[in-house]
Amino acid sequence: MKKHNLEFKIKELEIIAQELKSSICPLRVGATQAVPGEGNPDADILFIGEAPGEQEDKLGRPFVGAAGKLLDKLLASIDLKREDVFIANIEKFRPPGNRDPLPEEISACFPFLERQIKIIQPKLIITLGRHALKKMFEWDRDKIIEKNISIGEFHGKLIKGKKGDYFPSYHPAAGLYHPSTKIEIEKDFQKIPPILHYLPCK
Repeated sequence: MKKHNLEFKIKELEIIAQELKSSICPLRVGATQAVPGEGNPDADILFIGEAPGEQEDKLGRPFVGAAGKLLDKLLASIDLKREDVFIANIEKFRPPGNRDPLPEEISACFPFLERQIKIIQPKLIITLGRHALKKMFEWDRDKIIEKNISIGEFHGKLIKGKKGDYFPSYHPAAGLYHPSTKIEIEKDFQKIPPILHYLPCK
């Protein structure tokens, strides 16, 4: 990546972070602060989760609670660090009581993530959990998907979309409570390096 392109990406991502402070996202009112996302602006991998939790809301950073610690371990298992990837959520503000964000709340905030994707231009988008998977499928296919998506039928598989390449996996939080799910997540992560090698350069 040429230096001036990297500087451009850093600047554009910072603009998004600043705009979130006065955005129309409905959840902004009850949140402590926005959680724009963080990591390498020129990352090959973009991780997308659901929404910030309590710790993320306090610190303004994604995946810094218990699920984030597991994500760090999963990254280390394939010789990656947070600084190597970019981590974000489909919702940029914490829903009250950590409830699932409503469709209209996600839709109001999603344009910020869409802009981040266009700036970063990742080789691979890894969705963590069914909410992220559903929204990214809707975005890629330009239509609302009515039924709930089961991660079980998609996880660990490379999906070629119209707007990018996707690799769905379970949310790390699910691995904290279900040992069998954690094993599946670990298996998914081991598939990431060979998939990246298979995908064309940016």
